Amino acid sequence: MMVHMNDDTTVLAVASRRDEPKQAYFTIGELAREFDITLRTLRFYEDKGLLNPRRDGLTRLYGRRDRARLKLVLMGKRVGFSLTEIKDMLDLYDLRDGQVTQLRVALSRFQEQIRVLEEQKADIEQAVEDLGRTVEVVSGMLKDKEAKAS
Repeated sequence: MMVHMNDDTTVLAVASRRDEPKQAYFTIGELAREFDITLRTLRFYEDKGLLNPRRDGLTRLYGRRDRARLKLVLMGKRVGFSLTEIKDMLDLYDLRDGQVTQLRVALSRFQEQIRVLEEQKADIEQAVEDLGRTVEVVSGMLKDKEAKAS
């Protein structure tokens, strides 16, 4: 989820540039369709300061930078970061300190999130195992009851 932003130039280190449209601006509807999210979600992200579209009258025009940020927001949400954490990380990209600060902070947060997700994965695996044993016990009880009722 690393990105380096200079004005409207965006370079994504994780996301492939092949799938990015060549156009300079996107409407709210175009981004909503592309990322399968609602218009309300886009407006919400804008209200939270995650996106900053240009205005042409009442029309929002999102640049490639907004599109890249949206992609990163959705990726961050998918791996369990809160919007506040995502915003903090995205805001680091505006520091222009040669990326050292943002890389250190991002690396630390990513490593911590991996640890959290691994713990959740272990908990889920244990719950599935426990539930599987419970299904076996209940199935056996049901068979016994059905056999006695026959």
